[in-house]
Amino acid sequence: MDVERKFRPGERVRVMKAYPLGHVRTPYYVRGCTGTIERLCGAFPNPEELAQMRDGLPARPLYRVRFLHRDLWPGYGGDPADVVEVEIFQHWLEAA
Repeated sequence: MDVERKFRPGERVRVMKAYPLGHVRTPYYVRGCTGTIERLCGAFPNPEELAQMRDGLPARPLYRVRFLHRDLWPGYGGDPADVVEVEIFQHWLEAA
């Protein structure tokens, strides 16, 4: 892994709330939201850099982050235990 990982499974993280132009792999609906690291998926070239015809290096840690539906969508009327898991690169995350 080229960039040292900052987070471990079970840690709470917040997704950066940013809206850059171009190819962004972090879904709009999770930006600014808090979730829990479910697992480290590995390290991969940054797809935001690859889309700009750069090498995407150094490889960056990619995490699977679990969000409760009620934390993403206020007023969610389903089961309070419903979750969505999203794979997010480390440079989009900060400790919550």
